[in-house]
Amino acid sequence: MMMEEETTIMAAISTLGPSQLSDLSYSIFSLSFHHRRRLCHLLSSPCLFFLTLHRLHTLSLPQKTLLIARHLLFSLHHLTRHFQPPPLRLPNPSTAINQRDLDAVLLLLFLCEAYHDNPEALERPHDEWRQVLTSICSNTTLKITGITGIFDGAALIPYIEMVTRCKRLVGIMGCGGKEGKEVAASPAAVVALPAVEVRGVGIECVICKEEMREGRDVCKFPCQHLFHWMCILPWVKKRNTCPCCRFQLPCDDIFGEIQRLWGILVKASGKNVDDEWT
Repeated sequence: MMMEEETTIMAAISTLGPSQLSDLSYSIFSLSFHHRRRLCHLLSSPCLFFLTLHRLHTLSLPQKTLLIARHLLFSLHHLTRHFQPPPLRLPNPSTAINQRDLDAVLLLLFLCEAYHDNPEALERPHDEWRQVLTSICSNTTLKITGITGIFDGAALIPYIEMVTRCKRLVGIMGCGGKEGKEVAASPAAVVALPAVEVRGVGIECVICKEEMREGRDVCKFPCQHLFHWMCILPWVKKRNTCPCCRFQLPCDDIFGEIQRLWGILVKASGKNVDDEWT
């Protein structure tokens, strides 16, 4: 039985056209294959495995949650790229994960998965974990990489399951972020906002309540609302929402960006955004 988060993602993806679905499936297949190869390399190297395991043991619970949150954010960026207007498809520094952190989060998630499916397997001494996990990895490689059905969306299923697990883990740890919390817009997103010329009269900037002069360059949000540059710049330094409709620009706050991207999927699925983040 699918979790509510999985049905939300599947409903959103079902709205994509054939070419978009094929592109998304291939992209995620390639990324999943890369991660699976890295996990196999980690398990095949005793030195790398125990160094990574030792690092996980030294991390606090909030630090582990942050690792998972960053991995979730990176994954959501892949899932939502066809649902965002072009100006918002920007590289986000907060999604970057170095190799050391990637190894740690891949092993952490695989340990969680192994414990969920077979708790007894991890009751053995730590020096036997690599052998146990290698065996589990070998048995699940075909399922996770989604080698069959790449272009019909089947490759997305293991990825969606992973995103759902990460979202649940972040939520359980109480690090989902406060709903409605104001966060600044990402500077990269602000720089990408276009300047357009005002055409016509009677168009008001809702921030200063003054009419925009015809022929003047103003800021245009992806939601099509217009603002004076001198009015909107102080605004986006404090909040990433449109003053008119609450449309959200990307932000550099990890949990705020997770909520924004999840809201995009929920909206695409036709569900109520306010009821989806728990």
